[in-house]
Amino acid sequence: MNANSPEATPGERTAPDAAAAPGRIVLLTTSHRVAPGLLSWPAWQALHAADRVLCADGAHPQLPYLREAGITVAEASPSAQELVDACAGGHTVVVVATGEGEPALTDGLARLAGTGRTAMPELELLPASYDLPGARLLDLVQVMDRIRAECPWSSRQTHEGLAKYGIEEAYELVEAIEEGDRDELREELGDVLLQVVFHARIAEEGRPEDGEEAFSIDDVAGGIVAKLIHRHPHVFGDATATTPEEVKEHWLRTKAVEKQRTSVTEGIPLGQPGLALAAKLASRTRTANLDVPLPPVEGIGYELLALAVRAESEGVDPEAALRAAARAYRDAIREAEG
Repeated sequence: MNANSPEATPGERTAPDAAAAPGRIVLLTTSHRVAPGLLSWPAWQALHAADRVLCADGAHPQLPYLREAGITVAEASPSAQELVDACAGGHTVVVVATGEGEPALTDGLARLAGTGRTAMPELELLPASYDLPGARLLDLVQVMDRIRAECPWSSRQTHEGLAKYGIEEAYELVEAIEEGDRDELREELGDVLLQVVFHARIAEEGRPEDGEEAFSIDDVAGGIVAKLIHRHPHVFGDATATTPEEVKEHWLRTKAVEKQRTSVTEGIPLGQPGLALAAKLASRTRTANLDVPLPPVEGIGYELLALAVRAESEGVDPEAALRAAARAYRDAIREAEG
């Protein structure tokens, strides 16, 4: 058999053929949000089959686990040309990418390929681990930890001092929703999320002298997960619900068992805006099938109360309706100003 024929086995190829083979570069990327060593099976296969494994960062968190698996990793940061040369003869080189993804190396390889004068190896981008949905929340927790520890302002904040910002951010979120601005909506959701993470970070420290037990963002998330599962038996249990009304019945029933309240007014925050407070009271009264007449007192406050109750009964949010009217009034003022 001719050693240079297509049928020749790799061991039968002549030296010139082997030297001409461009080889293969595998750029292995990992996520720092996934525990080191938890790599995909294709990644482990590529690592074990490689002729050389390189990593520019000697402190890369994956390296101890790769070496434990019997993989030799050289600390090196080759140029694009050096890497191409290392692949000559059909060799495979795996580059364990650093957190930045090796942009200088990939840009250099692209420039070499663009010249048309270099026989380029096969280039493969292989994600060895990747983020699951919600993984960036881990980054937020880490950033908040550092800010709490190192920022002169943030390190002194308390739940009480931050309370006003929570209210402001909630209103800005509502405004973004009502304005229909998607970019603002994304930003304001982030600001509201920041308040949750900030308060949870403060709560980690606790104040034992005041009888405050410490808790973390994981406790907060765990609590709401348990609540959602418990209040959705039609999703996570054997109950059935085919309409929004049936879902609401499940929610209210399980909530009533959890809270064991003696009055439908319990749990309604009295510090919320007046129209929203009135509508919430009316909603609780209607849901409980209570027939409670409005106070027979004259005055603007009682007239507003009656309007809020009427709005709730008609399925209208009185706060949102008033804000919409106020915006129309604002536009009229601006038009009058010229």
